[in-house]
Amino acid sequence: MRSVNLWPIGNCQVSALIDEAGRFVWGCVPRVDGDPAFCALLDHDDAATGFWSIEVDGCIKTTQHYLRNTPILVTRHEDAQGNAVEVTDFCPRFLRERRFYRPAAFARIVVPVAGKPRIRTVLRVATGWGRPTETTSGPTYLRFLTDGEPLRLTTDLSIDRVRSEAFFRLEGALHFFLGPDERFSGDLDVTLRAMLDRTTEEWREWVRGLATPLEWQDVVIRAAITLKLCQHEATGAIVAALTTSLPEHADSGRNWDYRYCWVRDAYYTVQALNRLGALDVLEGYLEYLRNIVDDAKGGHIQPLYGVGGEAKLIERTEDRLPGYRGMGPVRVGNQAYEQVQHDAYGQIVLSNVQAFFDHRLFRMADADDFAALERIGEKAWEVYDKPDAGLWELRTKAHVHTYSAAMCWAACDRLANAAEQLGLADRQAFWADRAQAMRERIEGEAWRPDTQRVSATFGGDDLDASIIQLLDLRFFAPDDPRFRGTLVAVEDGLRRGSHMLRYATEDDFGLPHTAFNVCTFWLIEALHATGRLVDARALFEEMVARCTPAGLLSEDIDPVSGELWGNYPQTYSLVGLINCAVLLSRPWNSVR
Repeated sequence: MRSVNLWPIGNCQVSALIDEAGRFVWGCVPRVDGDPAFCALLDHDDAATGFWSIEVDGCIKTTQHYLRNTPILVTRHEDAQGNAVEVTDFCPRFLRERRFYRPAAFARIVVPVAGKPRIRTVLRVATGWGRPTETTSGPTYLRFLTDGEPLRLTTDLSIDRVRSEAFFRLEGALHFFLGPDERFSGDLDVTLRAMLDRTTEEWREWVRGLATPLEWQDVVIRAAITLKLCQHEATGAIVAALTTSLPEHADSGRNWDYRYCWVRDAYYTVQALNRLGALDVLEGYLEYLRNIVDDAKGGHIQPLYGVGGEAKLIERTEDRLPGYRGMGPVRVGNQAYEQVQHDAYGQIVLSNVQAFFDHRLFRMADADDFAALERIGEKAWEVYDKPDAGLWELRTKAHVHTYSAAMCWAACDRLANAAEQLGLADRQAFWADRAQAMRERIEGEAWRPDTQRVSATFGGDDLDASIIQLLDLRFFAPDDPRFRGTLVAVEDGLRRGSHMLRYATEDDFGLPHTAFNVCTFWLIEALHATGRLVDARALFEEMVARCTPAGLLSEDIDPVSGELWGNYPQTYSLVGLINCAVLLSRPWNSVR
């Protein structure tokens, strides 16, 4: 039974997930939300199509690691006689003529490192969500006639050997480049090794600029690199995960396509990377957001958009693929784009407000940007006390969610801050007055004096892990007895051992069975803020221990077995790793 032991590679244009056997089992072209050329991850007959393996005859041991501070994967295969090969997998990404070269391409370099191993390569590109492709070939290339633009494999291995899928003795290095249907320019071996060197250097320079905490540096660096891979650099969009349809738990039907830009998830991502000083991600995302705001009709913001800013993401199922471990359906698109989720207005403003203050940015926000954001603030004021689907995207239920209302309050509160920074005294007073009125309404509707806690909905008395985010929003201070009472109630009602549920009531699909990893990180932050430092640190160490061998987390975890479920790698979960490491780490001056 396959586990979620997957290693991402990518270049902020395309990405691939490589399994513990060194096979490409997931990867979409020409961008993250495209048709999967590699789709074996969602096919229980995973030897049929949609994968790329390089195998050693009689392999008894496979080990994997990333090149330090990069998303470049090295997989070593050994047989019983000690013969061994190393496969280096990467997607080229480096500056060339002052622009990033990041083709929709995958590179593999195979080197014999011990003895005379026998290997074979099996490349079966899929198209149309699981259908085998037809091929044509030349002396040094193999063309895959996909439904979109054809892909071309250029290699110094005999094309006959590629086609035969038979084992042969490896006596020298081999090189593979699978990308656009273009003639490969230059000597393949020299060019690929130069690409590898330049890609390695580019990623290490990026990591070198991160303000990492003293402790858990490897955890933070790996999470930061992977969050960077989740950005579609051409537009600045940040996807929630690299995959679709990995279920939240076995046979749950909770199989969603996360290869799109949720305003909420992206806000949390840039917030975490800002703590590390990764301003390039923020700047790219702000450009994406400005276009979203400009296109918003009447100030309305959808919960999510395509990586190119597409508004319509019509959801469908693809029946050719049975799904992860046979647990379909496989969904493409996400109908949540039609939902009403009011928290998006707060996340738009909160993502933008730093640009009014941060002098490091190439383009600081100005009065015109503020005027555009005021349209978002007006919408937040209009809807903050109206029902919505909430951040958990309930499909058949609507309430006035406290989290959504508080996010709308934050939009107006931060607009007041931005107005003050710009010297707009009248607008500062205007937005501050609105924020105060919203605060009073939220406190009156959400506070339950009988149970001494905040409710997740206006007029209700229900629990939801999102209400402890009122601390991060600065709606409540850590020593506010109302927050402390809420934290006790949430922990008592939703904590399962070392993990937190989103909620413990039935939704559109029944009772949830798995814990949501980011909620556990929210709990850790709250424990730290309220003085339970030992508890916070111990819980964080447990979450770090739950990471995959690649150092990553998916969306969900079984609180009993510890098995990871849900789409992967999940930005929410990686954000939690970064935020908590920064919060809990000893300072650098403690070792100087």
